[in-house]
This record gives sequence, structure tokens and C-alpha cells, in this order.
Amino acid sequence: LRHTMSLSIVVPMLNEDAGIADALRALRDLDAEIVAVDGGSSDKTVERATPHADLLLSAPRGRARQMNAGSAAAKGEILLFLHADTRLPPAADQVIKQSIASGALWGRFDVEISGKSAWFPVIATMMNWRSRLTGIATGDQAIFVKRSAFEQIGGFPDLPLMEDIVLSQRLKQLGRPACLDQKVVTAGRRWEKHGILRTILTMWWLRLRFYFGADPQQLAIEYGYAPNAQ
Repeated sequence: LRHTMSLSIVVPMLNEDAGIADALRALRDLDAEIVAVDGGSSDKTVERATPHADLLLSAPRGRARQMNAGSAAAKGEILLFLHADTRLPPAADQVIKQSIASGALWGRFDVEISGKSAWFPVIATMMNWRSRLTGIATGDQAIFVKRSAFEQIGGFPDLPLMEDIVLSQRLKQLGRPACLDQKVVTAGRRWEKHGILRTILTMWWLRLRFYFGADPQQLAIEYGYAPNAQ
């Protein structure tokens, strides 16, 4: 019988010392390799992550670059890309492996947003439906992919923003995503910090401009990311 495919969870980190130990500790019960990739944190992220990761790497800052570095070093036949402020549902490893074993090349989870705002359930429902309709996943939804498919499309594009959108577009050419209805829980901290309506409108506006060819570097600066070092 074919052995169960191995899973690696790649977690990009940048100045996450407040929550990174809990985030990684929550993964220990899963049958998966934990690969944490730091992008040059100036706090105690690396120190706090070290005891809880199977592999800890440093890479040039930028989620795409960090996740590509993590996937290159990871051993798993399936790669799961998990934001540091996102929590997986119980038995996520088994659900992912079953999904890939059933023929999917890639997929994502539905999302729930944690926080006090009454808007968060509405935003999450819209995100989940949009993803189902378009076949496009965002990083908040914990994208997973068979390594062979990830390598076939060349991994994440070297973009400071929208790398998840482009990855989805390229993977969609190989096959539709498995849209799992189990929910990951992601922190609503960015919405709360910058204002919910403002954040939604900003993301729509940035995504629209991205589709029409705007420079991702400039969009990233407007979104609040420092530009990648070249």
C-alpha cells in the first residue's frame, strides 16, 4: 500500500514574538514537520520560535521569499503555508492528506476571523464564497499544495504583495482547489487597527489595481509593508 504522504507546515515570521510560541505549539499534535522562516525580526521571535520548530531558517524579508525558502528546505510531499496569526482546525493534517489522496493538487480552508466586530462573520463569509466562486485563495485561508505542483509552477512569485493571488491563478491552471469547509481562525488585528471599512476598501482597491498591472512594490508600500530589499 502507498504510504501516507508527508506534510510540512511552513510558517513565515516577522516580529511575532507575542504569539509565535503559541502558534507553533498548536501544531505539535499534528503529523507534520514544522518549518519556521524568519524574515529578519528585530524582537525575540526567533528565540521564542526555536524550541517549537523542527527547522528554523532565516530568509530575505517578504512572505513569498520566506515561504519559498521554507518549502525548499522542507521534507514534506505536501506543503501547507500558514500565517503566524492563523490557527488550524483540529485534525487539519488528516483532512489535507485525505484531500490530496482523493486527487486534489492544492486547496485551502474556509476562514473565520477572530475579534469583537460584528462585521467579521460577514467578511469571512464573503471571503469564503468569493474563493469558492473564483478558485482563488488568500494566504489567510492556509493554502496547501502537493510539492510536485508547487514546483511545476515555480513556487511563489517574488512579489511583496498578492503573491497568494498569483500562486492561486497559476495552480488553477493545473486544477481547481479543494475548498475545505473546516475553518481556520485568523486574527482580525489588521482590520481592528486600521478600521474595518477602510481595510476592506483598501484591499479591493489594491487588488483591482494589481489586476490592471500596477506595480506590486508600490502597492505593498501603500498597504503598509516596507519594500523588499533587493
